Amino acid sequence: MSQKMLFEMPILNNTQRKIIHVDMDAFYASIEMLRHPELRQRPVIVSHDPRQTHGKGVVTTANYVARSFGIHSAMPAQKAFELAKDHQPVFIDPDFPTYRRISDQVHDIFHEVTDIVEPLALDEAYLEVTENKLGFKQAIDAAMYIQSKIYRQLGLTCSTGITYNKYIAKLASDYRKPFGRTVVLPEQAEEFLKRLPIEKFQGVGKKTIPKMHDLKVFTGADLYALSEYDLIHHFGKMGHILYQRVRGIDNRPVEADRTRKSVGKERTYNPPLDNQADILDQLKLFSQQVADILAKRNLQAKTVVLKMRDSDFVTTTKRITVGEYIYTAADILAVAQELWTTYGSLSREIRLLGVTTTTLLSKSYENMTLPLIF
Repeated sequence: MSQKMLFEMPILNNTQRKIIHVDMDAFYASIEMLRHPELRQRPVIVSHDPRQTHGKGVVTTANYVARSFGIHSAMPAQKAFELAKDHQPVFIDPDFPTYRRISDQVHDIFHEVTDIVEPLALDEAYLEVTENKLGFKQAIDAAMYIQSKIYRQLGLTCSTGITYNKYIAKLASDYRKPFGRTVVLPEQAEEFLKRLPIEKFQGVGKKTIPKMHDLKVFTGADLYALSEYDLIHHFGKMGHILYQRVRGIDNRPVEADRTRKSVGKERTYNPPLDNQADILDQLKLFSQQVADILAKRNLQAKTVVLKMRDSDFVTTTKRITVGEYIYTAADILAVAQELWTTYGSLSREIRLLGVTTTTLLSKSYENMTLPLIF
């Protein structure tokens, strides 16, 4: 058997799963427009205003009005201003504590449907809904429930891709934005992928696109026409992956273990905190909020992190890893207070305070000490 034939042996494709990719629509900008409804018809750009930072800064995200002028994430803020300057652009400083808080509420809705949730960022996640808590037989019903509840409860929209694997689900969620819902059945997958521009394929980046064009590959159909041998020859390991993906093959599981690497709460204060009682009150509040999230996620933690930022904008982060896993508000507060007592100071007022737990483990696992027998 030739080496080329070995490359092109058939690959098993699991098409029995039901997977949803949920992508919040212009998440940060949408939150800011909820706060400021009068800005809905103007270009809203979540970034430090380049007119106040000597042209520095990068766009975190932008609303769809701003995107219509060619503005996108990771663009220099100065360039964004130049593109929209004739349309009264509004620059808003990012408020990540608020975005994280609302992201937690979105994830609470995900977990009403399934606990097999794999977050990719604050604003997107994969959900495995083959078996689900609410008994939906069709994945589209689960997606409709999620989109409807997020809109009714939070006033935000999201787009969903509904299919049998992660790769297609992510492409599908981007297909009809905003507030879109795209279903790709197994028998539709190859045709869906063949219609896409090559630039839409995950794994085809800025450096890869010119090589694709040199090979006369402009669409998924062009990619499909190349042999696995040729793709590996030109693109190495990524060529093997693209050969599978354009044929609708992606057997990667939705990894629920990635749900949380940390759980935390923080807040920026204006005016700043300047007395011990207020500091302790906030530590108590954060500890309770973190404990509530740990309980909801059935998690426990070994590390507590205290974050402090003073009136000179100096940020200090200190942590303690304890010997046993903890999850109650009292235990978290005890460690947070120890960190404040050891490292905190009111010589300058406190502009930001936060408590985070890391080194997480599901409470389903039991910590057992086994005797050594010689």
